[in-house]
Amino acid sequence: MTRCDALIVGGGPSGSTCAWLLRRAGWNVIVADRARFPRDKVCAGWLTPDVFRLLELEPQEYRATGATLQDISGFRTGLIGAPLIDTHYSHVVSYAIRRREFDAFLLHRSQAQLFEDTAVHTIRPSGKGWVVNDEIETPLLIGAGGHFCPVAKYLRGAGDTEIPVVAKEAEFTLNPDQTHTVSRVPELFFCRDMEGYAWSVRKGDYLNVGIGRRGNAGFARHVADFMAFLERRQTLTPGSLARWHGHAYMAWGAGARPLLSNGVLVIGDAAGLAYPESGEGIKPAIESGRRAAETLIAADGRVDVEALQPYADALRRLHPPIARHSRPVQAALAAAGRVLLRSPMFTRHVVLDRWFLRAVEGT
Repeated sequence: MTRCDALIVGGGPSGSTCAWLLRRAGWNVIVADRARFPRDKVCAGWLTPDVFRLLELEPQEYRATGATLQDISGFRTGLIGAPLIDTHYSHVVSYAIRRREFDAFLLHRSQAQLFEDTAVHTIRPSGKGWVVNDEIETPLLIGAGGHFCPVAKYLRGAGDTEIPVVAKEAEFTLNPDQTHTVSRVPELFFCRDMEGYAWSVRKGDYLNVGIGRRGNAGFARHVADFMAFLERRQTLTPGSLARWHGHAYMAWGAGARPLLSNGVLVIGDAAGLAYPESGEGIKPAIESGRRAAETLIAADGRVDVEALQPYADALRRLHPPIARHSRPVQAALAAAGRVLLRSPMFTRHVVLDRWFLRAVEGT
């Protein structure tokens, strides 16, 4: 039996950040992940300067590793198929990264003991905490395995009651012609019902395209329409061999899933923390990993609910539950949104600054 102070299930940004801070404090940490890193992780993948501050990492330090890091100082936005509004900034407001590189960098920086190619099949309580896969014993179990995290599933004991965001996306190498024609500025294309949006994000010689929507009703049709749109723009060629991947996540604020119990807590997408307006989950994942580690270090070895509660309280302040609207109200908001998306001022100060870049204090 292998023993540790904390077992983190999931080696993405939330798990690796939590592991890094716990290891720095002297904890014996194991990170278990069903994949082997670097692993394919398709994601629009942009980081604001705030993310680098949370990681105590300089952008140029990350770029010096040879990883992709493309400066972003503007966006193009609008409804799918409608004219786009160009928004430019006088400084870098974000950075495009490839998750395959970024996640591997953070995980190996953590210096945790890695159990790669390790899916979690069993979780059972023991006299000393938890036993996972009849192989690892730990007093503390941290779920960081994304939307389908087995620790989150064990903690809630039943299926989700909230509707997830579903997404489908692809990331591929641009051909020589596309490197000169595909925009270097991220493009955001909103659905007419305002229940989702699509994107095209350049990352050096790679392009990430995708679409996400709240709920899966009619999702296949929206994906097909978006692919046809990309073909008309010659972003994709008919019959393209780009491999599309699907995933899901919660974006309702903290409380959509249980966050903790005695000797167990969940972070990142396992806790359902993506921002409701944009679906962006990297900053909430890293921030929750930090908050969890800081709470655990301050608890000085205690892992009971009372000791872990400051973590849940902090997340509820950062990610308050969002309001639900009736269908008539949703339809009225969508109509207003279609009009407002034609406004350069609204696009810059609300859509981009407040919702996507989180540049407004308190967002």
